[in-house]
Amino acid sequence: MTGSTNAVEVAAGIHRIAVPTPFIVGRVNTYLFEGEPLTLLDTGPNSGTSLDGLEQALLSRGHEIDDIGRVLISHQHVDHAGLAAIIKRRSGAEIVMLDRLAPALADWPAAAQRDDDVAASLMRQSGLPDDLITALAAVGRSYRAFGASVETDRTISDGETIEIGGRRMEVMHRPGHSPSDTVLHDREGRLLVAADHLLERISSNPLISAPLPGEESDGGRPRPLPTYLEHLRETRELEVDLVLPGHGDEFGDHRAVIDDRFAMHERRAAKLRDAISDRPKTAFELAFELWGQLAVAQAYLTLSEVFGHMDLLVDQGEVIEMPPDDKGVVRFTPSGS
Repeated sequence: MTGSTNAVEVAAGIHRIAVPTPFIVGRVNTYLFEGEPLTLLDTGPNSGTSLDGLEQALLSRGHEIDDIGRVLISHQHVDHAGLAAIIKRRSGAEIVMLDRLAPALADWPAAAQRDDDVAASLMRQSGLPDDLITALAAVGRSYRAFGASVETDRTISDGETIEIGGRRMEVMHRPGHSPSDTVLHDREGRLLVAADHLLERISSNPLISAPLPGEESDGGRPRPLPTYLEHLRETRELEVDLVLPGHGDEFGDHRAVIDDRFAMHERRAAKLRDAISDRPKTAFELAFELWGQLAVAQAYLTLSEVFGHMDLLVDQGEVIEMPPDDKGVVRFTPSGS
């Protein structure tokens, strides 16, 4: 988490601040919108190093934390929302987020526990041994400190228009990477603040997460990848010249990036379909074939990937998800077998 943090102007009145994080993904982008109120979109995780980096970048623009008048949160993940409570306490900033997200961040420990429970269930369905599930759950709990509860002052809803830095931006709920992913579209300026919904260099992993508080669930496993691809198709239709992502540099030609993402998911689904041609396999067996030991160290991420692509193949009629065995373990087999 070393290195200086600067504010880089990416569009008129908008500065990207790449805040250091302790996570494998590296720095996370927050965006400073000049104007009244001075607005920060996303915050970085609840970490002293992250806060120091944010403060350095603000000073380079002649601002301090105390000057922030409004904080917008794009989605629930700790690298995007973890510092919101500290910023609110120091500046009195208005906290704004999607109406569906507000109850979750009002009680972060409870929301984190729900996600941990879903992750543990996912691992059991995948056939991981109990001792490994216990060890991975302990690692997951250690990340909770990078998030914090924060009360929302104003909620926004899908389809609403909000003014930020002199721009009129449409709020768009784009779940998939998380249940609360929110993007902002400046139609006149042809600009999209995409957060983690769309990244140029890496794919946004549709994580299997607990439903947001109050959201209906049929009791089955969440299916974020089909949901994500559905909303990515909607994003493809937007008229956009510049995308501001949650990680990495800004980019153009969002349709080419999205088309590449569709092709990548098709290739991965085909690889997984071929991997079960010899016998039925669990999600963990498939993850290990694709990623080796990473499937152990990053089980939650890799299992989310496998289940997501199997959901696509089941929808296409190419794969059958077999009923759980007497230990609750699920296997996948070709539909023609």
